[in-house]
Amino acid sequence: MILDKKIIFSDTVYTQKIDGEMVLLDMASENYFGLDSIGSEIWQLLYDGATLRQVQETLLELYDAEPEVLINDFEKFMTKLLDSGLVKIE
Repeated sequence: MILDKKIIFSDTVYTQKIDGEMVLLDMASENYFGLDSIGSEIWQLLYDGATLRQVQETLLELYDAEPEVLINDFEKFMTKLLDSGLVKIE
């Protein structure tokens, strides 16, 4: 994953924040996706223009987790977003 890149959001994805979590609807596939509070935070950081590296650094500052575990989880999350067609790398 190229960490200095930004994410481009699919224009067919609509979001709604409910009680600190995000619900995504991809009109192209007609699939719903639910993001927990951490996933929602990642989505918002990316939406606000943060690079992948900036998001990763923010997560490392905010959460008391082993860096290797956090980075691995972040990469898995991003891979799911990319594979689902919800986002693509700039």
